[in-house]
Amino acid sequence: MTGKERREQLLDIGRTLFAERGLDGTSVEEIASAAGVSKPVVYEHFGGKEGLYAVVVDREFEKLLSLVTESLNSAVHYRSKLEKAALALLEYIEESPDGFRILVRDSHGGTGTGSYASLLSEIAGEVEYILAQEFDRHDYDDKFASLYAQSLVGMVALTGQWWLDVRKPRREEVAAHIVNLAWNGLSGLEPRPSLDPRRRRKEMERLGKRAEKAAAKAEKAEERAAARAEKAQRRGRRESEGEPQEE
Repeated sequence: MTGKERREQLLDIGRTLFAERGLDGTSVEEIASAAGVSKPVVYEHFGGKEGLYAVVVDREFEKLLSLVTESLNSAVHYRSKLEKAALALLEYIEESPDGFRILVRDSHGGTGTGSYASLLSEIAGEVEYILAQEFDRHDYDDKFASLYAQSLVGMVALTGQWWLDVRKPRREEVAAHIVNLAWNGLSGLEPRPSLDPRRRRKEMERLGKRAEKAAAKAEKAEERAAARAEKAQRRGRRESEGEPQEE
């Protein structure tokens, strides 16, 4: 095994052990034993478990940041940006659960590496820049772009941590519901959210037809109520005038 291959092997093993036990719960002996090498080999490549941990965290940090940043920049429409960013985080969680577990633990103070909080701050900075442009285009006060960016990123990130363990529903459905809340708000939630614009359009058409039927039904009910009220008024006038009532 070449030095580069050995380094990658140690990184893979360390990644798994750190995800299960954290930095403090993992020893150099365990890493070396799992790799089938002696402890000096680990020290030779990384200087100790802290150095190995720092590289693992940095790799996961950059991987997730790159995925989310690319997703934000790959779409034109702002709803699509939000959809792709939410989906990117969920895809990372599903495909790299060990990496995500390491990130959400927050890095060890002695490693000098970034933490999950600083990762979210970087992502929020990207979102803030995008929102500020949109706010300016619509004559909104862009000084609140930071607040909205933190809110959006926090909502997606916390949902991701929850989904890491439950894994239900599937990631596309989770992303659709996140975007449903973020885009429409509680007062305008779509009953059947989807990432597919064609399905959303069909659903809106279905809801529109249902609303038309409900409006027509309500109109007829109002007409019947008005007719009953008018009939009651006529009856009341006849009674007051002493006329016989209609059978």
